[in-house]
Amino acid sequence: MSLHRTELGESGQRVVFCHGLFGQGKNWTQAAKALSADHRVLLLDMPNHGRSPWTQRFDYLELADLVAAELGEEPVALVGHSMGGKIAMCLALRHPHLVERLAVVDVAPVRYESGREFVGYIETMRALDLGSLERRDQADEALREVVPSPTVRSFLLQNLRRTDDGWHWQLNLDLLAEHMDELVGWPGDELGDASYDGPVLWIGGARSDYISDERAVEMDRRFPRNRRVLVKDAGHWVHSEQPEVFLEVLRRFLA
Repeated sequence: MSLHRTELGESGQRVVFCHGLFGQGKNWTQAAKALSADHRVLLLDMPNHGRSPWTQRFDYLELADLVAAELGEEPVALVGHSMGGKIAMCLALRHPHLVERLAVVDVAPVRYESGREFVGYIETMRALDLGSLERRDQADEALREVVPSPTVRSFLLQNLRRTDDGWHWQLNLDLLAEHMDELVGWPGDELGDASYDGPVLWIGGARSDYISDERAVEMDRRFPRNRRVLVKDAGHWVHSEQPEVFLEVLRRFLA
């Protein structure tokens, strides 16, 4: 299986981005362009997302191995948000020789209580009558009641594509809905006592509770050389809510 990729920059350290649930590699384009003068940047579509192939199941260890296969043998700086952050953490724990340093955006190596909000999005997207659509703004209007935020609707609708035979979701919605428990989970038992000794930076949103103090015990156990930065006026989507601050924090870590 080969993942869809976009590469920017011709010299410097390699930086690889792993996007979150419902996302695509292109979500990181702004940061990638800013870094590409001094770094070689790789944007990957995670399996079951964007233009990458679909898998038969959702398993963080399997997904981490698929991403690892895209990296070659040169150690990289790995950046992952939310679901992509868990994939990146698993990759660092399973293939530490491939990761020179790791930046995790607003997620911890723990199981979260519920994915009800995500399930609601998926159910709404699956219920959309794609056969009756003539224009994209009709899909936007159909999602408005369940997804009132125009920013979130726009984010979800970037996964809607039109081909010669009509409209389609690029996401593997059926698999994501079926495996939501695994998606919000964490494969701690399968990872055993694995830890990663390279430098790790957590970038969290001050308005988010994804990397709260009670989750720091597992963060420290798995990644002992870590430090944490909370970005003011940002929630879970730190890199899109405060892009300039996020980029400055990431630049300093990469340096």
